[in-house]
Amino acid sequence: MATEPEAPGPARRTPPAQVSRSIAAANPLRTAPGLAAGRIVPAVTRGLPTRSGESTPDWLEPAMAANGIGSFDWDIRRDVLEGDQRACAILGLDGSAFDRTSGSFLSMLHPEDAPVVRRRVERAVAELGQCGAYYRTVFPNGELHAVRFRGRVLADAFGRASRMVGFVWDATVELHKRERAGELAALREDRSRFIKEAARALSEAVTVRDVARVFTELPLPGLPPDGLALASLEAGRIALLGASGYDDGLRERFDRAPLHPNHPAAEAIRGRAPVFVSSLDEYRARYPEAAPFANDSGRSAWAFLPLVASGRPIGVCVISFDDDRELDADERTLLSTLGGLVAQSLARARLHDAEHELAAGLQRVMLPRTVPAVPGVTTAVRYLAAGSGLQIGGDWYDVVPLPGGHVGLVIGDVQGHDVHAAGIMGQLRIALRAYAAEGHPPAAVMARASRFLADLDTDHFATCTYAEVNVDYGVVYAVRAGHLDPVVRRGDGTAHSVPVAGGLPLGVAPDEEYRVTRFSLDPGETVVLCTDGLVEARDMDLDTGYERLCDAVAGYLPAVGESPREPLEELADRITARAADSSEREDDIALLLLRWDGPAGGLAAQQLRRRIGQADLARISELRGELRDALRRWGVPEMIDTAELLASELVTNAIRHTDRDAMFTARLYQDGGRPRLRVEVEDESDLWPTRRTPGEQASSGRGLMLVEALADGWGVEPRGTGKRMWFELS
Repeated sequence: MATEPEAPGPARRTPPAQVSRSIAAANPLRTAPGLAAGRIVPAVTRGLPTRSGESTPDWLEPAMAANGIGSFDWDIRRDVLEGDQRACAILGLDGSAFDRTSGSFLSMLHPEDAPVVRRRVERAVAELGQCGAYYRTVFPNGELHAVRFRGRVLADAFGRASRMVGFVWDATVELHKRERAGELAALREDRSRFIKEAARALSEAVTVRDVARVFTELPLPGLPPDGLALASLEAGRIALLGASGYDDGLRERFDRAPLHPNHPAAEAIRGRAPVFVSSLDEYRARYPEAAPFANDSGRSAWAFLPLVASGRPIGVCVISFDDDRELDADERTLLSTLGGLVAQSLARARLHDAEHELAAGLQRVMLPRTVPAVPGVTTAVRYLAAGSGLQIGGDWYDVVPLPGGHVGLVIGDVQGHDVHAAGIMGQLRIALRAYAAEGHPPAAVMARASRFLADLDTDHFATCTYAEVNVDYGVVYAVRAGHLDPVVRRGDGTAHSVPVAGGLPLGVAPDEEYRVTRFSLDPGETVVLCTDGLVEARDMDLDTGYERLCDAVAGYLPAVGESPREPLEELADRITARAADSSEREDDIALLLLRWDGPAGGLAAQQLRRRIGQADLARISELRGELRDALRRWGVPEMIDTAELLASELVTNAIRHTDRDAMFTARLYQDGGRPRLRVEVEDESDLWPTRRTPGEQASSGRGLMLVEALADGWGVEPRGTGKRMWFELS
C-alpha cells in the first residue's frame, strides 16, 4: 500500500511527560472505547472548524464539491467521528442512517490497511501532528475502493489532543491506475525476460530444424498465439520449416506452394516490414485475392513477420490468433524484435547446414562408398567427423582386394583438419590403393606412397598403417608409418595391441624403407585399426586411450547361431560409443575392423598361393614364414624343414634365372589318410633348369640336387607361356 509522508506537527508542543499524561487521560485510542478499541461512531456535520475559530470561507465548499473532497471532524475525547455527505459517500456509508458500530466500519477497510491507519493516527495524536494515508475500503456491495485522507490534530487550551480535522477523497481511479501500471510493468518485465530467453535459445540452435523447433515452442507473454509457422523463401515458393497449431493436411497444402503476390506474407517480404491483420474482415478487404488462404486457415488475426538477414529476405514467420485481435504498439514491437532474432538465427543455421552438407558430401566422395566383400573375412568401418570446424579432415580407411584372394587394410590420417587435408587424403588414398592392387608387398606399397606424397609438395605428411591379410590361413603382414599399432581381439575375448615395426610418416623421407611385422590370427579373431582421434584427446593421453580401446574391444563373444556379421557391427558401435561427445571431439575418427572367419570347421584352407616379384628378394623370406605357418596349421609340422628348404630353392631359381614374376602354390592332399604336399613354382620363361654337378668350391648349382635328394618326386612341366617346377613330399 502506498503511503504519503507526514508533515511535521504544529510549532507549539507540550513537554513529553505532559503529552503522555494527557494522552493517557484524554486519548480514547489508549484509555476509552474508540478507534484503538476498534469502535468508531461517525456522524454527519455541516461545517468544519478552522484555526483561531474563524468561519469557513465561502469559496471552500464549492471548491471541495467540485473536486469531490469530503471533510471529517473527529472529537478525540468523546471518540465521535463526524463527516459530511461527500465523506460518507466516499467511505460507502449511508448518511441518513449513520449509526453503524465501529466494528462494522473497520470491517470495511482492507485487512492489510486498517492496522496502518490506526498506527498513523495514534502517532499523530501523540505528537499533536498531522497524518495522511492511502487505504482501501470494501463497500457493502463488495466493491473495492481506494481512499486518501489528510488530517491534523488540534490541541485544547491545556495543550492536549482534542480534535482531528481533515479531508478525504476518492482514490479508486488512482488505485486502478496503479494496478494497471503494476500489470504493465510485470508484462514489460515478462516480455524483456522472454526476449532474453528467446535470444539465448535461438543462439544455441545449430541447424534449421533446431531453429524451427525453438520458434514453434516459444511462449509469447501476454498474447498466447493459436498458430505459429516458420517458412523459408525458395524460388518464389514457401518451404514450411516448422509449424504448431495446424493440422497435417493444412501443412501439406501450404508447403512448397507458390507465394501469391497479393498475399500479406508477400507484402511483408517486399516491404521488409511486418504486416498485422486484426480480423478476417480486414484480411478480405485488404487482400481479396488471397482470401481463400485466410478462410482455410481457420484464424481471425495474423502477424506476418519478414525474416531479413544481411538485407536479403530469407523467409517469413506467421503468428495467428483464433479471435480478432488489435495488437498495440508494445506487442507489435515485441513481435518485430522476435522476427529479427529468428532471421539471424535462421541465416546462421542455413549456412551451417550448407557447410555441413558440403563437408559430408566431400567426405563421402573421398571415403569408399562401400567396403568390398572378401570371402573368408568380415569387415566393419566407421567414420566420425570432428565436433567443430568444417567437420572434414584427412582421416581415411580402405579395404583393397588383392591378387590371390587376399585383402589389404589401410588406415591413415593426413596432417591437418580442413579441405586441403581432405584433398590430399583423397589423392593419397587412390595412389596407395593402386599400389596395393598391383600386388606389391606391404613395404613396397608404403615406400611408394611416401614418395608419392613427397612429390605432391604439399608440405603435409600423413601417418598410415597398411596390413595385408592372407585370407587362406590368417597371417597378417603389417607396415606402420608413424601411425598407431593395431589391436587384436583373440578368440578368448581378450584384446591387446600388437607392436609393429614403425617408420617415418609418409612424405617426410621419400627414400624411407619400411619393415614388415608378421602376426597370425585364428578363426574368429579380429584386427582393429583406428586413427588417433579415438584414443587421444585433450583430457586423455595415449596410454589411457589404448586402455579404453582394449576394454571396449575385449569381452564380447558372439552367441551360438548369431550371424557372423552382426557381432562385428555391434563391436564397431560399442567402440565408437566410447569416443568423446561430438560437440567436444577435436579430431576425426576412422575405424576399421576385420575378422578372419576361416573356412567351415575352423581349419585354415589347405592351399597357399603367393606371387613373388622378380626384384623382390625379401619376399622369399616372407614366403618361408608363411609356408611354416601353413604346414603347422595343416597338421603336418614334420614336413616344415624339408618343404621350406626345397621351396626356397625353387623360388630362388625362378627369380634369378628369369626376368618375370613367379607364382608359388602349395597344396596338401589326403591320399587314403596319408598327407601329401605338392609345391609348384610357375614362371613365364621358356628356359628350362639344367642339373649340374658343382665342384667343392662352387657357391651355387646344388638346388636341383637337394630337390632330387629330399623330395619324394619332382619335375618340370611346360605351360603355354613358361613352365612349372614342382616337388612332392609324403
